[in-house]
Amino acid sequence: MSFLTANEIRESFLKFFEEKGHTRVKSASIIPETDPTLLFVNAGMVPFKNVFLGLEKRPYTRATSCQKVFRVSGKHNDLDNVGYTPRHHTFFEMLGNFSFGDYFKKEAIEYAWEYLTRVLQIPEEKLLVSVFEEDDEAYDIWKNVIGLPEEKIHRLGVEDNFWSMGDTGPCGPCSEIYYDRGEEFGNPQLGAPDDNRYLEIWNLVFMQYNRDESGRLTPLPHPNIDTGMGLERIASVMQGVSSNYETDLFMPVIRFAEDISGKGYRPDQPSSKETVAMRVIADHLRAITFLISDGVFPSNEGRGYVLRRILRRALRYGKELGIERPFLFEGVDVVIDMMKEPYPELIGNRGFIKGLVKAEEERFIKTLKRGMDILYEIIEKAKKEGRHHITGKEVFMLYDTYGFPVDLVEDIARDNNFGVDIAEYYKLLEEQRERARASWKSQAKEVKKVYLELKNSLPENRFVGYEKLEVDDANILAIVKEDTQVDILNEGEVGEIILDITPFYPEKGGQVGDAGIIEGDGFLFDVVDTKTPVEGIIIHRGKVIYGQLKKGSVAAARVNKERRQDIMRHHTATHLLHAALRNLLGEHVKQAGSLVHPDYLRFDFTHFESLSEEEIKRIEELVNQEIMENHPVICREMPIDEALKSGAIAIFEEKYGDVVRVISAGISTELCGGTHVSRTGDIGYFKILSETAVASGTRRIEAVAGRKAVESSLREHFLLKEISRTLTAKEEQIIEKIEGLKLKVKELEKQLESLKKKSVVDRIMDILTVVDKDGYRVGYGKVEGLSPNELRDLADVARAKLGSSAVLLASVDREKGKINLVAAVSKDLTDRIKAGDIIRQVAPVIGGKGGGRPDMAQGGGTDISKLDEAFEKFVQIT
Repeated sequence: MSFLTANEIRESFLKFFEEKGHTRVKSASIIPETDPTLLFVNAGMVPFKNVFLGLEKRPYTRATSCQKVFRVSGKHNDLDNVGYTPRHHTFFEMLGNFSFGDYFKKEAIEYAWEYLTRVLQIPEEKLLVSVFEEDDEAYDIWKNVIGLPEEKIHRLGVEDNFWSMGDTGPCGPCSEIYYDRGEEFGNPQLGAPDDNRYLEIWNLVFMQYNRDESGRLTPLPHPNIDTGMGLERIASVMQGVSSNYETDLFMPVIRFAEDISGKGYRPDQPSSKETVAMRVIADHLRAITFLISDGVFPSNEGRGYVLRRILRRALRYGKELGIERPFLFEGVDVVIDMMKEPYPELIGNRGFIKGLVKAEEERFIKTLKRGMDILYEIIEKAKKEGRHHITGKEVFMLYDTYGFPVDLVEDIARDNNFGVDIAEYYKLLEEQRERARASWKSQAKEVKKVYLELKNSLPENRFVGYEKLEVDDANILAIVKEDTQVDILNEGEVGEIILDITPFYPEKGGQVGDAGIIEGDGFLFDVVDTKTPVEGIIIHRGKVIYGQLKKGSVAAARVNKERRQDIMRHHTATHLLHAALRNLLGEHVKQAGSLVHPDYLRFDFTHFESLSEEEIKRIEELVNQEIMENHPVICREMPIDEALKSGAIAIFEEKYGDVVRVISAGISTELCGGTHVSRTGDIGYFKILSETAVASGTRRIEAVAGRKAVESSLREHFLLKEISRTLTAKEEQIIEKIEGLKLKVKELEKQLESLKKKSVVDRIMDILTVVDKDGYRVGYGKVEGLSPNELRDLADVARAKLGSSAVLLASVDREKGKINLVAAVSKDLTDRIKAGDIIRQVAPVIGGKGGGRPDMAQGGGTDISKLDEAFEKFVQIT
């Protein structure tokens, strides 16, 4: 058994199973594409789930993959253990081989044993296995085919060795392979909680049953194999280390943490503060890098919330090492340099990932300081209320709003002899998680059963819309009405048609679906939209205008040419816009979403501040320059790795196959499956309509191209002409004329306010109701629409006219439903009556509050109906 790097292990595994007839399948994104039950891909079999369920067929019956996996929620919540144990991680890689109704237990066991003992050359005496206690078949294979002695085959129960996809569905026994690390790690029973000696390295799942709602198991007609071996674990074996963190998958990041903190990593002291912190940082940096590369951005909900949480957790452990500044973004380089060989897409995303991480770090450092201030305010408030604990609601607010660490709240509370209602906090946290789960489940794309049935029963639809917009001999393969397959669609009915060949582009990659007509002998079908609910199936949605449409008929399919050309202009313009943004703003700019519509384009991109007018002007000019230079738009097909290495830009939310289309147009080279014009000059003209914020670190540009850009410019031109005519000014004088009018309006408004104020002042004694008291007077009254400052001036006038007095004035704003109050007391009475006390007692009557000096105070409220009651209260207390 010789030392192997993680890259060598990964490649040897995939190559071994390729040689055994398995198709190598590229790792899917960490974001599940079609499974609404999952926040993240948490097992190697997830991308094949529909195949195991019999809902989808693949062109192969054997597959092998190295799948990116992320576990932080539900059954697989490893977050709290990360850093404290040698083998818990949030992000890791799962090596797997799969059989879809092909081979079964014997071959799966033989392949695993051959790979471990012959390819990796692990000594047989170092390996032992477990099987499900009732699985005599697996036991006999290990004993009689492989030749393992009985003492090395352990029968375990349902909890350890029976696997289920869910409460119902495919399930079956499993067999786990363990590596014996030696007596120096103790001598516990296999699988015991304190077992550090026997390291589980591979799990072979034999999916041979289906469980129904009653819990009854029935044999599957075609049993399947699902295996999983953690790359990090097998790397620890092959590299002779006692922890995953000492493998070459983590040590470069740990050395980075050592360098930046000046502290030492001590694997011989796994519980030390420094060791735990560096392990957390190493694990979380890997996860952060891959999550962002796969299109997860920090936010306050769903997947983005999880990313934000682990980023802040890593930053907090950096503080444990004495690192007070943003540093994680620098570690992104280490992760990418370490993982770029198997995952070349990381290279192109480097700049953006670093920029986003740095911005998030800076934001958290600010919010942490703000959170500290608020926590001390909470403690002071609690002391005044006579309580000696921080409520769970307060802790949750600090955590949820400011990302403030709960353990830090507990530490500071302890220093102040305070308790923390941690039970209430966890209750609120779970309620939030339930809301988040409901949110991402509702947003997930779930494929309807009818489309999966069609995919399995029909040949893959042939799309010819890149080359032509019409076909005359398409066959109607299927008709769907209300999620059910039918043979006929009658006049006036709405439904979906599947053709064997189609020029209609389905909605994909931000580009809307084509519209047009499908017609045949005696029928006309109006296509209003085209979609691809599952790869390989294109559906045409619409309505039968006349006649009767039958399955099996021959039809002509014609795309709305003018609409498609508008879409193509906007799509190619989107590519030029993306390139212009990167050229002028920097390579951190990445597409974060788009909509390509016949009437406009919408482009979301990663950038951390709003664009200036000058920047927008330069971007628009660069795109139009590329249009005028009339570059050819070239499409080439090539392997994805070759495309990425050539510098082609990949889009975050897109899923790519092994072979991709690369679109080159002047300054732009992107991976894209959409439709485009032949030359940039065909776009005609490009015009930006708006630039706005979408979310933290994400901006949005809306723009138009071609005919729509000309129409927009003509509208602006005639609007300018009309403004010029209305103002009786030349176009170049319009701004000057408007500025002059604004100054004039402002002056008139001042004059009007002055007149209004003078009118109220002149009428002050008519407004006031005056009550004579013992040696002084009190007056009250209401006005409409005065500002607080104007009301204060009026109260001063009233006080002067009344002499020794107390005055309460109210200004009512009925449109906003607000009342402003001012109380004024003459100086000779302030030892007996205080304006601040008047407001503090009167304002609550109208649902408000306020206060101020003894001679003048302000407040307000919202209950206008209680104003008379407030005046009565004023007279009473004065």
